[in-house]
Amino acid sequence: MRALRRTTVLAASLVLALGAAPLAAPAFAATAPAPAAAHGTTTGDLDTAALRAALTGLPDQDTTFAAVRVGGRDGTWRGSAGVHDLESGAAVDPDARFRAGSTTKVVTAAVVLQLAAEGEVRLDAPVQHYLPGLLSREFKPITVRQLLNHTSGIQPGDGLGNSFEEVYAHRFDTLAPRQVVASAVAKGPEFCPGKQQHYLNINYTILGLLIEKVTGHSYAAEATRRVLLPAGMRDTYFPGTDPVIRGPHNRGYQTVKKADGTTDLVDVSDWNQADRWAAGDMISTTADLERLVNRLFRGDLVPRPQLKEMFTVPKGIEGADMSAGLQRFEFEGRVYWLKSGARYGYGTLIAATRNLSRTLVVSVGATDVKSENMNPVTERIARAALKQREPAGRTR
Repeated sequence: MRALRRTTVLAASLVLALGAAPLAAPAFAATAPAPAAAHGTTTGDLDTAALRAALTGLPDQDTTFAAVRVGGRDGTWRGSAGVHDLESGAAVDPDARFRAGSTTKVVTAAVVLQLAAEGEVRLDAPVQHYLPGLLSREFKPITVRQLLNHTSGIQPGDGLGNSFEEVYAHRFDTLAPRQVVASAVAKGPEFCPGKQQHYLNINYTILGLLIEKVTGHSYAAEATRRVLLPAGMRDTYFPGTDPVIRGPHNRGYQTVKKADGTTDLVDVSDWNQADRWAAGDMISTTADLERLVNRLFRGDLVPRPQLKEMFTVPKGIEGADMSAGLQRFEFEGRVYWLKSGARYGYGTLIAATRNLSRTLVVSVGATDVKSENMNPVTERIARAALKQREPAGRTR
């Protein structure tokens, strides 16, 4: 199971130009690219021309569609471009559902912090106290907080293959979260807890088990009751072993190189993602993720004493930038807290300043979402959306 620091790649790519070699252009539907569409625009400090330009030319070899929501006191902007599916060439549905990937971790962290506020979980208590027998004796005590901020030292669990071809062949099979944890535990610790930071799904898979043990209810039920419903996320759900995205959704594709050197785009929309679970199995919409960011940052979902954990990175660890569910990122003098998500065919990004002066939600149909480099359309959008156009003398 590959553990890519995609949000770290984002931070670097917004500052430095990416030098990745382009993929061979796949064959698209015989229709003209759908034009970028924008609505609900206000001026403020937003560079709306740059935002529109970021959506031009879709679909292309990297991205089949993009849907964007920029909000906050600086102004609002909505835009979309690309296609719903390559076969018909119909325009993208900006309100459609998609696989939100690791933005699921924001919800999981919020549930754990709620439990901490209620006294059901102590962040400095070892997870071994709540889940006895889950980890072997090789592991030193690992606190709940260390799972939240990825300093546990637990190694990644195994998936259903290492290459796209392998996992695609098993896309309808079920790999239970406890099997993933067992494979991680069998590898032993990677480092002493609290000494390094290594972003991995396994930390949030274990937090999902913790939520179920403490509450006596399923992870999906608790996350829905505690976060989705209070945040008004009516179009968001956890599919479990169901491989199909329910309701309106844009199709996702993965670029696959053939033996003759040419490339094909394989439809990867239908996929059993049960092994990603509390770490990355959520299906959502851009509007719902925007609601999540606003309600969460305002303190409506997690009490403020515990909410501070989401805006605190561990001290004394070189390069640490992950907090409980989020990542600290500084751009043009502003600090943003963000989270990315990546599932085959779909890429997601949420970002916001702590005071909600600027928020961003992006959903793209990424054709090589597992690349070491960031999707170039997401990068263009993020640059344009986070760009500052402030009047002279104004302070942040």
